[in-house]
Amino acid sequence: MPVVKNNGCELSYRVFGNGSRDLVLVHGWMVSGAVYDDLIQALDSSKYRVIVPDFCGTGGTKGSLRESLAEYVDDLRAVLEDAGATSVAMAGNSMGGQIAQLFAATYPERVESLALLCTVPASGMQLPADAHELFINSGQNRDLQGTILNLACTNLSEASRERMLDDAGVISADCIQKAYLAWTGGDSTTDLGAITARTLVVGTDDPFLPHDFLKAAVAEPIPGAEFAYLPGCGHYPQVEAAAETARLLEEFFGA
Repeated sequence: MPVVKNNGCELSYRVFGNGSRDLVLVHGWMVSGAVYDDLIQALDSSKYRVIVPDFCGTGGTKGSLRESLAEYVDDLRAVLEDAGATSVAMAGNSMGGQIAQLFAATYPERVESLALLCTVPASGMQLPADAHELFINSGQNRDLQGTILNLACTNLSEASRERMLDDAGVISADCIQKAYLAWTGGDSTTDLGAITARTLVVGTDDPFLPHDFLKAAVAEPIPGAEFAYLPGCGHYPQVEAAAETARLLEEFFGA
C-alpha cells in the first residue's frame, strides 16, 4: 500500500481500478477504509480509479492520533496529493461524510461531485447520555462495538458484522475516544456554502439519522444539494446494501 507522511502520521491508502475518473471513499469512526471493500467489488472498475485512505489509528496507518476534523481534512489532502488526484468524485459515510463536506468546502476546486452516505452533519451531533457512554467507552470492547452495530444497522449479515468488529478491534481505545469527540463536536466555522460540487445526501432506514434531520442539518446548508432514499439498510449502506449503493453512486457520479 502507498504511504504518505503528514504531521507525525504515516497515512496508508489503497488504489483500485484503472478508470479515467478518480473516486475517493472516506471512512468514518470505528472502522478503516476496509468498510468499503464490498462496495469496491460492486463498482465498475473500468470507470474509476478508487482511492481509499485509512485515517490515523485505523487499518494500516500509524502515528499521531488526530483530535479535530481539520486534522482529518488535512490528512485527506495529503493522501490525494500523494496519489496525484487533483479533481475527484468523493463519497463519505458517517464521520467520513463530515470530513468529505469540510474537504469540499475547504478545497472546492478539488471536488467535482460529492455523495454523503448517512453522514453526520459537519457541525457535529451530540448523543443522549446513555449513547454517549456506550460510544466513548467502546474502544477495544467487542461486545460494546457489537451493540453499536446492532443499533445502527438494519440489514447487516453475521459475516459482515464479524468482519467489521475485527476491523474495529485493531483501533486503540484512545483513537476511538479522540475520533468520537471530534465528530460529535463537529466544525462550526467552515462555510458549507463554499461547496461547489454537485452534492447528493443519501438517507436510509438508519435509526440514528432520520430523513428530516438529514435534509435540515446536511442538505440545506449545501447549495443545490439533492436527497435520495436508499431503503432496506441502516447506517452502513456500503456494507448492508453494497450493490444498490454502487448503482446509486454510479448513476449520480455519471450524471
